[in-house]
Amino acid sequence: MLRFFAIIIFLVIFLILTIPVMIVEWIINKFNPSLRRKTSNAIVKCGLGFCVFLAGTKITTIGLENIPKDTAVLYVGNHRSYFDIMLLAMHAPGPLSFLSKKEMLRYPLLCHWMKLIDSTFIDRSDIKQGLKVILKNIELLKEGVSVSVFPEGTRNKTDALLLPFHDGSFKMAEKSKCPIVVVTYNNTRNIFESHMPRVEKQHVIMEFSKPFYMADLDPEDRRHIGKYVSNILIENHEKNKELV
Repeated sequence: MLRFFAIIIFLVIFLILTIPVMIVEWIINKFNPSLRRKTSNAIVKCGLGFCVFLAGTKITTIGLENIPKDTAVLYVGNHRSYFDIMLLAMHAPGPLSFLSKKEMLRYPLLCHWMKLIDSTFIDRSDIKQGLKVILKNIELLKEGVSVSVFPEGTRNKTDALLLPFHDGSFKMAEKSKCPIVVVTYNNTRNIFESHMPRVEKQHVIMEFSKPFYMADLDPEDRRHIGKYVSNILIENHEKNKELV
């Protein structure tokens, strides 16, 4: 329980003490949005990285060299833990935003930092709003901001390896012509979700697959992109089980 309380205390202190910083970032954005993206991302990445440190998590990364450094990327991964977000923030180069559920707007200060890194909030029950969010993320990708999306739509709390995919999120890569990098997480659920509220020291594996472009896929794989990506995730997850 000590790790859990340490993370909660840190997050509360971080969110309260950075209120003046949020105001400064808001002012910076009025004059230099590019600078705001860099500084806000750096602050958020440091904060989330420290949470992972407090959790005592040992991380093995595979394929970091596969992440393009000169273009925005659509990161697509399996999702079983809040720590998936923290781990990606630690390792993704350049500005990174997240496609999140609208429920995240319930958390004051936290959602404000998410907005400062250009994260968007989708209501899957509202088709029109969902389309606007997808279009916004296409704009971000074209502007050089990478986007992280979990096609399952929510954290997987079942025994199944993956929930059914929402293929609409892949339109962001197709329309922006950005590469897709598949991120496979092993053992993140055992940090926290499998025995809440305890946070336990764990060894996790993150694998970044080689990037690919939707336009380079054959028509069948493009039509069934969710199946194509889920096959990569399943293959990597099974392979990396032995490394945990």
